[in-house]
Amino acid sequence: MTTTGASALGARLDRLPLGPFHRRLVIALAGMILFEWVETYSFAFVAPVLRTQWGLSLSGIAAIVGISQLGAFTGGIAGGYLADRIGRRRTMLAFVTVYCAATALCIAVQNPWQLMAARFAAHLGAQGMAVVAIVVLTEFVPAAARGRLQTYKVAVGSLGIPIAAWAGYFLVPHWTWGWRLVFALGLFGVVFAWLIRRWVPESPRWLASRGRTERAEAVVREIERQCGVTSPETEVRTDGTDAGHGADAGHGAEDTARTPPRARIRHLLAGADRRTFLIVSAMWVTGLLTYSAYNTWTPTLLSANGLELDDTLLLSAALATAAPVGALIAVPFIDRWDRRTTQLALGLLTAVTLVLFGLVRSQAAIVVLGCVASLLFQMAVPFLQVYSAEVFPTRIRALGSGTANALSRIFNFAAPTLVAALFAGLGYTAVFVFLAALSLVGGCVAVAFGPRTTGMSLEDATTPARQPVTTKEKTSS
Repeated sequence: MTTTGASALGARLDRLPLGPFHRRLVIALAGMILFEWVETYSFAFVAPVLRTQWGLSLSGIAAIVGISQLGAFTGGIAGGYLADRIGRRRTMLAFVTVYCAATALCIAVQNPWQLMAARFAAHLGAQGMAVVAIVVLTEFVPAAARGRLQTYKVAVGSLGIPIAAWAGYFLVPHWTWGWRLVFALGLFGVVFAWLIRRWVPESPRWLASRGRTERAEAVVREIERQCGVTSPETEVRTDGTDAGHGADAGHGAEDTARTPPRARIRHLLAGADRRTFLIVSAMWVTGLLTYSAYNTWTPTLLSANGLELDDTLLLSAALATAAPVGALIAVPFIDRWDRRTTQLALGLLTAVTLVLFGLVRSQAAIVVLGCVASLLFQMAVPFLQVYSAEVFPTRIRALGSGTANALSRIFNFAAPTLVAALFAGLGYTAVFVFLAALSLVGGCVAVAFGPRTTGMSLEDATTPARQPVTTKEKTSS
């Protein structure tokens, strides 16, 4: 399909009112993300009891966390690559299957080595699914509501954090096998995997990028029907081509002559997309490293700092409960203000909060500051997710955003060892000062170098010539 034809389909999707299709899309994706987050964050709340049952040291806990992040790294790159190569829908379903099978294995493990293998596979499946879900929602939702619906997905998904936390509080201390029940909660994701298979079609933007014009048109028409919009009539020229979609539309389901080359990692490291990839990578690496380290290590650090297991789990559960509220707070702002500026503001507020969190020792202060930090983290997540998908063109959107996300996971592979070393060498407060510094980096990079995307169509946002000129650029010219 020609660029004009692909843009026409994108414009039709952007003009749609939110309808039943969009609601079902968010329900299916958000529900799957919810139980993916239950599984992902469950280890933070079972780690203290596993240290006792299996005699694990802090370095042993760090090894399990690190291997899990290596699985997420693999899943992020593989998910992005396959989504751009074989399609969004097929890739999601494949990784959901891996996630569900691996979650079942987590329940049955008998030693740390088995848990490492199961957690590697579970994170691989979960991350592969998650990076494609971000792209799918971005490509289907109208530009004016793109951030808002992504935020609703994050809000529902982040319920997985308090579910895992409260399950850890009520189940882990009372039965020696209670931690297995916490892992078992992730199996409920099977229900939403079935909904994805039933409700989520292939992305018409991806289909158009691969030259599959007839199928892309059929998907858009069905979405328009579900939203109560009459599809525009297409004018057929005397030469047999479709005037609404360019001269290549008559080639049918496949137009191999015009199909762009397959996305490769090297495409992210050369040409016009390299700058975008470096910007998004910096945002993902610093943002997710800070967020993941805070959520993964806080229960263990509080325990090692003198709190009893019951108190640690209760405090951690209270902090986790604030997470969904933070995402909901972001709803009124995400499609109204420039996403780059908001990321910087949230990073600054998070840095101040983390420094204070590392200095206080009373339970009341820890709860208050911890809840504020959780709110701010969850406010930032949807901004980062939607922005990282908006800035890449369709042909490498999943690979670009998925690889940038995956790089953050490989840094997280080393982060547990770094956090353990900081804690052992410099103490509790130094860990949170380090995380505070990291929280500022992503917003600074976005404001200094990132393109504007808020309220723009995906086609306009990824075309440099259509980017709005800033006041500074006008002055310099």
